[in-house]
Amino acid sequence: MRDVSLIAQLTVFVLAVFVGYEVISKVPAMLHTPLMSGTNAIHGVIIVGAILVAGAEGSTLTKVLAAIAVGFGAVNVVGGFLVTDRMLQMFRRRPEER
Repeated sequence: MRDVSLIAQLTVFVLAVFVGYEVISKVPAMLHTPLMSGTNAIHGVIIVGAILVAGAEGSTLTKVLAAIAVGFGAVNVVGGFLVTDRMLQMFRRRPEER
């Protein structure tokens, strides 16, 4: 029973990687920054899920992987906000020099 669950989880993971790669590779370069801004919300949900997994009963490996997921998710969210802020600064008017 446990082997079937592992195979099902690996299948979902591989399909998610494939679909994610196909979706992102079709996005024009001009839209990558707004897309990154949208993925910040998704990574916020991933961080919450990883925190829940880290706090639940489980093996040490599960807790370590959840902590790594929290770290990577946090880095991605912060980086996404920095890139989005930089992009928005390009559209702000510069103060007029006197």
